[in-house]
Amino acid sequence: MAGLPKDPNMLLSILNMKLRDYYRNLDALCDDMDEDRQKLIDVMAKAGYHYDEARNAFVRG
Repeated sequence: MAGLPKDPNMLLSILNMKLRDYYRNLDALCDDMDEDRQKLIDVMAKAGYHYDEARNAFVRG
């Protein structure tokens, strides 16, 4: 996660903006940004969010 913010709130904002505006799903984002999908999921889970495929966004819960 070298190019992404460490703060979970900032990370949430960046990820959801990129998912909404540029990527069809989390896999496409991770492939393009050379990020580890599971690591992003784990970091966001610790902050209380999960990836919702139907919404193509990280959501609370």
